[in-house]
Amino acid sequence: MSSRLGRRVGGRTVEVSRPEKVLFPADGLTKADLVDYSIAVGETMLPHVRGRPVAMRRFPDGIGEGGFFEKKAPEHFPDWIDRVQVQTREGSQRHVVCNEEATLAYLADQACVEPHVWLSREDDLDHPDQLIIDLDPSVEDLRRLRAATRAVGNRLENLGLTPFVKTTGSRGYHVHVQLDRGEDFDTVREFARSLAETLADEDPDLMTTKQRKDERGDRVFLDYLRNAYGQNAIPAYGVRARPGAPVATPVDWSEVGQVAPDGYDMTSVLRRLSQKADPWQGIAGHACSLDAARRNLARGRGGE
Repeated sequence: MSSRLGRRVGGRTVEVSRPEKVLFPADGLTKADLVDYSIAVGETMLPHVRGRPVAMRRFPDGIGEGGFFEKKAPEHFPDWIDRVQVQTREGSQRHVVCNEEATLAYLADQACVEPHVWLSREDDLDHPDQLIIDLDPSVEDLRRLRAATRAVGNRLENLGLTPFVKTTGSRGYHVHVQLDRGEDFDTVREFARSLAETLADEDPDLMTTKQRKDERGDRVFLDYLRNAYGQNAIPAYGVRARPGAPVATPVDWSEVGQVAPDGYDMTSVLRRLSQKADPWQGIAGHACSLDAARRNLARGRGGE
């Protein structure tokens, strides 16, 4: 008979099946460890995922055995977990939405190591409230990756926007801008494309927008393509399915030169939050229009 344990989260009891199941074999981290992390970080993480459809990257046999993405909400999920109806190429589907801390814990019980989320929210799926530039290094060179990340942040700031940065828990960094939802995905992606291409043209030895990996050389890829309906990204404080259980972590811009993309794990990020407030705590208050920044970019303003 498989073992179970219960965890109280926000007035609900989440039953954890097979809590001893090892999800990270190189580290001995279990499903119970992932659930307990999700509960501990829930209050801080929830504002960054609330209202966003979730694509669940699940690893029922642990990260060493490969996993799968699941976008449709399974029928066995309890009724108290919110869903939203979304239109996809496969037709209309119901996706999970994390509107409670208990949902994060329940997803961990379902061996969802990585809950990727949309850039728009359930009440207006066609209009994103975040723009994202994903900086993907072609080679292991932190100096170049950090230089490219700062270049993106500096240009956005010079264009009159407020950029936020986080480690991805993987190989790169994400730069975000909070939006007022006045524009659709196509319009936001066009701005992101123009920004990325401008930066790559100005420093072609450091950055590129080439999608083919064999055309990038040692340059940092500025991926703007996530700015599209139905696309998703690892959220702030999301765990990655990698050895060590690294965590995508919001950082101050001054920390980019100090924190590697996989520099925090489930233990150290909780220790960090006990000592320092979430750098993205007030991100929603920086929602803005891209109108002025688009004009400035078109005029060649906002340079270094």
